[in-house]
Amino acid sequence: MLPDRKMYALLTRPQNKSGLEPLPVVIVGNGPSGICLSYLLSGYTPYFKRDSLHPHPILQKKLEEARDISVLDQDLEYLSEGLEGRSHSPVALLFDTLQRPDTDFGGTAESVLTWWHETGRAIPHVVLGRNAPGGAWHSIEGSMVTLSRGEWMGLPDLPFKDWLKQKKRGLRNNRATAEDIAQYYEHYVVKKGLQKNFRCSTVVTSVRKVSADSISNHTQEDQKQNSDDSLWNFNEKSTEVFQVDGFFKTIKGGKEPFSIYAENVVLATGTYDSPTWLGIKGENLSYVHHQLSALEEAVKNNSIGIMSDPVLIVGAGLTAADAILFAHHCNIPVIHVFRRKVSDPGLIFNQLPKMLYPEYHKVHQMMKEQSAPCAGPYECYVSLPEHHVLSFGKDKKCIFQDKNGHQKVYKISMALVLTGSNPNLSFLPNNGIDLAVNSSQPVSPKRNPIDVDPFTYESTREKGLYALGPLAGDNFVRFVQGGALAVASSLLKKANKNPP
Repeated sequence: MLPDRKMYALLTRPQNKSGLEPLPVVIVGNGPSGICLSYLLSGYTPYFKRDSLHPHPILQKKLEEARDISVLDQDLEYLSEGLEGRSHSPVALLFDTLQRPDTDFGGTAESVLTWWHETGRAIPHVVLGRNAPGGAWHSIEGSMVTLSRGEWMGLPDLPFKDWLKQKKRGLRNNRATAEDIAQYYEHYVVKKGLQKNFRCSTVVTSVRKVSADSISNHTQEDQKQNSDDSLWNFNEKSTEVFQVDGFFKTIKGGKEPFSIYAENVVLATGTYDSPTWLGIKGENLSYVHHQLSALEEAVKNNSIGIMSDPVLIVGAGLTAADAILFAHHCNIPVIHVFRRKVSDPGLIFNQLPKMLYPEYHKVHQMMKEQSAPCAGPYECYVSLPEHHVLSFGKDKKCIFQDKNGHQKVYKISMALVLTGSNPNLSFLPNNGIDLAVNSSQPVSPKRNPIDVDPFTYESTREKGLYALGPLAGDNFVRFVQGGALAVASSLLKKANKNPP
């Protein structure tokens, strides 16, 4: 989806030209977080549905106290107090339980929210993303099945199951494929009329604060028109705004630079961009890869097969498990190396219900039963728990070391280092490290997320900068939406000094 000419002209206008009014909001990232926030900023407003009964009695009482006031305008801290669930974010738990009241108990109760499209509440914004709407879901192999249940992948007011029924397809073991999810997110943007806010094939290279004095204002007439079109109040100017620089990727493969100014910036880039490296000798050799797609491509090109030397898979997460399953399906020999014990409670396989995730349970069994040098029931697979890789050689020989310091050498055909990924925040000063909970360490979704206010998701270090999704520690689609609710609520309260 290419940017429309009107917005394109705004984005590519020279920085020193007069009459450039900053946008209220720029969202960097067009995955589920960015889509959900765009929906909420486009005037779609949630209210407690009359005659609804929420299974949580205290929450029900609170909702009844302000039936005619939008959830966005209420005190999110008050509403979310006392809620418990599978997220550490109180607002994430709140929005999730309003949309799926008893889903964690296997129930199918309908949402207690009703949605009204109140265009006068819309806040002008633009969503910048590298891919089509859906973000990294377009980069995941389409047949891969989601970890979460299919209905948890849906966005507000358009249940994923309903969309899937229209496609005459169903869920596989209550889960969906990555291809279906990516198509659903694209459809959602069109169905809800959000396309005008999205600029795809866009790469952001810099986000920084600049003096507002360097930007000339629109004429008074233009300001009046802006105030008529939305709630956003431009009368109170901040002394600084954000300058967002980057480029569009053109159809012919070129780059069109742009600059845009914004009162607020929301970071919603996810973590798929930058795979984690081990940082060892030989890791940059051509046979060492950091994405599952490399294995799929090698099989497709017949560069590896049944008679090849083993493929080394490093890691004990779900992506490593997907690689093992793929190789096992293709009868490709595998050496599997990971640092933890198989029984480690922190291992993801020890946290998944066996009935719901039979394929991952199978991998876990293989990890337990096929440890070298023991012979086991699974051909072409060797498990090396509590091992780590020391180096990769040019001759494709790889050196491992176990917990006792003993070393082993294996000849391999290719290596897949699948130990997670980190966000690419190179467009922020100091790679965003100053924004993290521990400002001496890189941003990490699980260990060191961006430090945000739990009820607004605004950075505690940089006013006007917000973070959503994995960057703020929310790693599942069902919970990233609560962050979008918090951001939209905060922005609306900034815009309208006298909410209901």
